[in-house]
Amino acid sequence: MLTGKNIVLGVTGGIAAYKAADVVSRLKKQGANVYVIMTENSTQFVSALTFQSLSQNYVVTDMFEDPKTWDVEHISLAKRADLFLIVPATANIIGKIANGIADDMLTTTVMATIAPVFFALAMNTKMYENPIFQSNVKRLEHFGYHMILPGAGRLACGDVGAGKLAEPEVIVQAVLDHFNTPKPLLGKKVLVTAGPTREAIDPVRYITNHSSGKMGYAIATEAHKMGAEVILVSGPTQLSPPNGVKFVSVESTADMYQAVMENLDVDAIIKAAAPADYRISIYSEEKIKKSDEEMLLKLAKNPDILKEVGKLKTHQILVGFAAETHNVEVYAKKKLVEKNLDFIVANDVTKEGAGFNGDTNVVTLFDKDGSKTAFDCLEKSEVAKIILEKVISKM
Repeated sequence: MLTGKNIVLGVTGGIAAYKAADVVSRLKKQGANVYVIMTENSTQFVSALTFQSLSQNYVVTDMFEDPKTWDVEHISLAKRADLFLIVPATANIIGKIANGIADDMLTTTVMATIAPVFFALAMNTKMYENPIFQSNVKRLEHFGYHMILPGAGRLACGDVGAGKLAEPEVIVQAVLDHFNTPKPLLGKKVLVTAGPTREAIDPVRYITNHSSGKMGYAIATEAHKMGAEVILVSGPTQLSPPNGVKFVSVESTADMYQAVMENLDVDAIIKAAAPADYRISIYSEEKIKKSDEEMLLKLAKNPDILKEVGKLKTHQILVGFAAETHNVEVYAKKKLVEKNLDFIVANDVTKEGAGFNGDTNVVTLFDKDGSKTAFDCLEKSEVAKIILEKVISKM
């Protein structure tokens, strides 16, 4: 049942809009409070009165209509939502939200919510298969949005193939599954670090490494899905912060050290970042001009964040990473002991599927009890789940 849950349901301008009425009816029968936002185009297919009658709540159709309450409508609904559901989700709405466009009440409210967002996809087969659309879907999934995939069959346009809106009972079941799925990290706080750090040489140049941050961001995303309150401390990356996490952006290893030390009051710390081990001893305020002579840079040691956390930890589960090119097991076990870790995630970055910047990883987990578990090449999201399941088992 969905008793007392607030579901904000967005309806867009697709022929399958009429099925959204059935979804509203089913959600109400499950005990949910349903608030409907319709795009202007959707009103060409189904009237607002239909949804108002079924939801027993006022239906929003115009961003600039006179407000019915003192609240700013899109902020009020965004805050009220326990879950946001868009039925049908057209290629247009996916494209807008994936690219940060908020030009009507529906897109504005979605952009303002921190509630889970589900898209029930529906469109022409060729539109569904279009690589631009598929890229937008992947982009949204990376941010933590959920897709209810379409079925296959004869579409309203006469084409046969994928793109048919999932049946209303399937859509409602996805909502039920979300609320009924166990969230093993609910009530727990998890600190994750990700990405590289940069150590400035002068105003133009810096020292860094090849870390993309993808592993740490995947862990933060999955931890949030499992119900945790997540703090993600990240060095400079090309990634966007996952939806629903507290994001702390840092530049240098000293910055990351400070951010981690300020957030130690958590249940688990997963250090997936690759902070620079050394910094420039003397920073040049001006750009260093090149010459015909060799240039020598004197480096100073940076604080070892993981080791310092290992000294200070009390109840926290502490997880480290070891990205190596040889003697992986030897170095991983040494790091496990020296830095007082509960377990360590090790990989050989020279292996296919395990290097930097990719979407996969090949890891072995070494536990402080002496056990080890090796995994074949997996998506980083799957590796993240494995790591978090082990964290949970140690809690």
